[in-house]
Amino acid sequence: MSPKVVQLRLGIGACIAALFLGFLAIPTWVSSPSNVSNIVLSPTFWPYVLTGLTGLIGLGLILVGRFASPDVTPDAATETDGASWLRLAALAVIMALTMLALPRLGMVWTTMLVFFVTAILFRTRHPRVALACAILIPLGLYIFFAHVAGVAIPQGNFVRLP
Repeated sequence: MSPKVVQLRLGIGACIAALFLGFLAIPTWVSSPSNVSNIVLSPTFWPYVLTGLTGLIGLGLILVGRFASPDVTPDAATETDGASWLRLAALAVIMALTMLALPRLGMVWTTMLVFFVTAILFRTRHPRVALACAILIPLGLYIFFAHVAGVAIPQGNFVRLP
């Protein structure tokens, strides 16, 4: 199957999922009290944001797949020499280690480590950007949820964030 067909199918699937979530699943199964003073804390706000992003990504995949040249060669993800199976096994080990590290290191530090190790495992072309994202994204989410939304984030035993 060509990358063009894969992108078109993924885009159509993402758009269908977004329509299902936005018009049926969230209104039906996510309850939201009417007296929530801050929209960011509403139980339906973030599901709708993620649904909108899923729809936009689906449209982007459809457009890119529609206008992509058909002679695109498959990349290294289609290897058949066993390296892909080794990476899959390494990812399973990373997931198991993540579950062991979460209670000891806390969610923020574990997420930083897992993000960077996974980026290296999948041979990122931009290790500095991956390192910056591995630090800034979990830290930014921690700052938002712990200090803006008032949600307690699990801390580790060794280094505690303010």
